[in-house]
Amino acid sequence: MKHDEIRSYIARRAARELHSGDVVNLGIGVPSLISAYLPDDVRVVLHAENGIVDEGPWPDPGNTEPGYIIDASGRPTSVLPGGAYIDSSLSFALMRGGHIDCTVLGALEVDSFGNIANWIIPGKLLPGMGGAMDLVVGAKRVIVAMEHTVNGNPKIRTRCTLPLTAVGCVNLIVTELCVLQVTPKGLLMLEINPAYTPAQVQDRTEAQLIIAPDLKPMA
Repeated sequence: MKHDEIRSYIARRAARELHSGDVVNLGIGVPSLISAYLPDDVRVVLHAENGIVDEGPWPDPGNTEPGYIIDASGRPTSVLPGGAYIDSSLSFALMRGGHIDCTVLGALEVDSFGNIANWIIPGKLLPGMGGAMDLVVGAKRVIVAMEHTVNGNPKIRTRCTLPLTAVGCVNLIVTELCVLQVTPKGLLMLEINPAYTPAQVQDRTEAQLIIAPDLKPMA
């Protein structure tokens, strides 16, 4: 698959984890694509940490009208009728207070213990910490949606090697190769891309994977 096809494949599968009525925060990168793949009968409330509740679709790229609003990544966005703008303190209170049902984030690394590293690579310029640390400890469910490798190197580690965002917070990992559930015994492969075998997925993964007895193909 081409790069854009990989990103869409991951986002489409991750979208199946969201349910009507959920209050959801989507991170930048692959997670930001998820809202485009929600089924017509699924209505979630999208939260943007810079102060939007019930975020709407991205504006038409050809729309040059001034006064557009932006989401937490600085991308133009919109608000649905009945949605609200709130200040940062209230927005972060929603995140820290356990009011976000699910957050879907990208990651630099995630490991077999459910640890996540997604905020800094030592020695590289950091534009800001953002709200990831608050989201992953405050949301009721944490899903990582990311490409399985970077430059051929595994991003799913036995233990993260980069500075951690949070410890033991990840519930599910969705990549273009498989769907992994974080369990006390390790990473359980629930679904696999039909184009690959479990051995091929393991070869691209540092952490040891547990294969579910009822392993299913990714739809």
